Amino acid sequence: MSDATFTFRVDEALKAEFASVAKAHDRTGAQLLRDFMRDYVAQQQEAQDYDAWLTAKVEQSRASAEAGKLVPAAEVEARFAARRAATRTRLAKTK
Repeated sequence: MSDATFTFRVDEALKAEFASVAKAHDRTGAQLLRDFMRDYVAQQQEAQDYDAWLTAKVEQSRASAEAGKLVPAAEVEARFAARRAATRTRLAKTK
């Protein structure tokens, strides 16, 4: 991998403070900026991956609903009421 130069303008006071803080942590400003850039790229990739996963899940759910594979709301409410009751029972036993 070849190195490339990234040039940008920054306020002199911010540059000096950044360099001072970097030095206090035995790092150079360039090392920290590379780390920040890698982290930012990784965060953006995670966000894209999540968006793709969510879109696929939504499409899967729509297709399921269009195929008539639905659970009535009353059944869902009953299932979760039972789960809440079981959780409350477990919590009451631990007290």
